[in-house]
Amino acid sequence: MSPSIQHQAAAHRFVTQVEGHQAELVYARQQSQLVIEHTGVPAAIAGRGIAGELVKAALEFARSSALKVVPACSYAATYIQRHPQYRDLLAAGY
Repeated sequence: MSPSIQHQAAAHRFVTQVEGHQAELVYARQQSQLVIEHTGVPAAIAGRGIAGELVKAALEFARSSALKVVPACSYAATYIQRHPQYRDLLAAGY
């Protein structure tokens, strides 16, 4: 079952709560780009695909907002490499 992910646009992040622990993806907006800066999942809930769900939510947001993505977070970069359906979202040079 996928976690419920909330987009907190004013805080530039996507978050989810699982078993009382909060996981997040933090991003920045730079003109027409969404820069994924950090994905964090507490150890207590790690290994369940939560980081992937957060990245997917951010990528879907970027697509629906016509934004290019800069994967400054290594997890996000790896996720995009493993999911070619999102490679078209990469900003030039990534």
